[in-house]
Amino acid sequence: MLEDGILLADLAREHQNEYNYPIVLAMVDGRLRELSKYADSDSKIDFITTNSNVGILTYKRSVTLMMLSAIYDIVDETMIEDVRILYSICQGYYCEIKGNITVDDEFLSKVKARMNEIVKLDLPFNKKSLNVDDGIELFRKLGLKDKERLFKYRRVSKVNIYDTNGYEDYYYGYMVPSTGYLKYFDLVPYEKGFVLMMPTSADPKKIPEFNPPKKLFNVLREATEWGEMLDCGTVGALNDKISNGDVAELMLVQEALQEKEISKIAERIASEGKRIVLIAGPSSSGKTTFSHRLSIQLRALGLNPHPIAVDDWFVEREQTPRDENGKYDFECIEAVDVELFNKHMNQLLNGETVELPTFNFVLGTKEYKGNYKTMGKNDILVIEGIHGLNDKLTHSLPNDSKFKIYISALTTLNIDEHNRIPTTDGRLIRRIIRDARTRGASAAKTISMWDSVRRGEEKNIFPYQEEADVMFNSALIYELAVLKPYVESLLFGIDKFAPEYVEAKRLLKFMDYFLTISSEDIPKNSILREFVGGSCFKV
Repeated sequence: MLEDGILLADLAREHQNEYNYPIVLAMVDGRLRELSKYADSDSKIDFITTNSNVGILTYKRSVTLMMLSAIYDIVDETMIEDVRILYSICQGYYCEIKGNITVDDEFLSKVKARMNEIVKLDLPFNKKSLNVDDGIELFRKLGLKDKERLFKYRRVSKVNIYDTNGYEDYYYGYMVPSTGYLKYFDLVPYEKGFVLMMPTSADPKKIPEFNPPKKLFNVLREATEWGEMLDCGTVGALNDKISNGDVAELMLVQEALQEKEISKIAERIASEGKRIVLIAGPSSSGKTTFSHRLSIQLRALGLNPHPIAVDDWFVEREQTPRDENGKYDFECIEAVDVELFNKHMNQLLNGETVELPTFNFVLGTKEYKGNYKTMGKNDILVIEGIHGLNDKLTHSLPNDSKFKIYISALTTLNIDEHNRIPTTDGRLIRRIIRDARTRGASAAKTISMWDSVRRGEEKNIFPYQEEADVMFNSALIYELAVLKPYVESLLFGIDKFAPEYVEAKRLLKFMDYFLTISSEDIPKNSILREFVGGSCFKV
């Protein structure tokens, strides 16, 4: 029996030995709560550890605040213009410091040593609520220009400020109770900045190996530089353009940049004489629209592209492998009839006429319906599938004929200086909207499947991304402002007692940062049309 008004942190300590990983949050009567809150005797309480997505994000958020506090402890603040948390690589956050600071091993060693001292001090994360106007004044005083810009557009009346070790900041999401929880982290110099390395939910007590994805980093860097050139690197900056009536030009520039990149890819394929284009990427990256647009550019160069979907070579349903839960695993490479796929592709490359299968997903079998193909001199295969970058899929095809493309929606738009937008959030929002429009699926169903989708991507797509010849970033700076009204109505439809409600509430809070853009001005061939509808392609 709980005592009325018991502190959740005290209760968590009593039950910690029942869990393998640190308890960092609690679900109280279906609502997410920090451990600094109190619970009543009749409350239903479930604890959340770092072995969960929401738990590890809370951990990472807290380490970030502690790191910033440590930096300002060892450096005179007049030497720092700002510290930016830019994007995620190697399970960590890539950061840069502007100012009269040399980010080298010596500097990072000092920061890390101070962070370890703060962990030992076990300082609390204090939270206070200010009126928005007072919060904006605080951000101005602290030199947090992006936050000052952001909160001009907030319709809420309050803003929550966290501080630890005397350092104050705003964060989107909850914190752990104190710095003593934050034992696992590292700082690694990289490029112009450094990476704050942190554990994953799969292994919350271990720092992953730092193996930087150079190609992915360069794509993220390029997108960041474009955002800065357009003065649109944060949500506040985007909202400024919307409120000032400048967003139409931004949309046109963004779409033009993507078309330019697609054109460059097509020219490279043509100049190198490639006959097999392999396209892969995680869910909701816009692969289908990209394939169509690439095919148009290839046609403009005198080539004749043939779209091929690897899914049509699935093995028969009874031969499909099952996962650890006994469910069909359609995302493993063994779910594809690799040998038949290679046979057909080699026959096409050799000029033979081949009847290609169409997979019947209802019956779980390949069907042959007279889809005959023969490749001519200028013909090229454009193959789309999640295993496209894995050489096991095309093991017998000539390597010098392959051209591999990795596509993902790599958003570099951030909420502010210290609050980044995870790439996975943008893709999840895209998928919620598309699933509702094309499959009649509820937002709750899409959210419930997302962890499984992500596990499949971690296993079958991300390990091969650096093997791509080129990477294409399908994210658009303006897209979340367009997607806002579409996804909000779907998220509001999730029952407050549903397991997916916590995630829905988080996404709703996130979308509240954005002003809205009408979808009317989105070009018919835009990747965004794949999700909101109205595309000139069959997507």
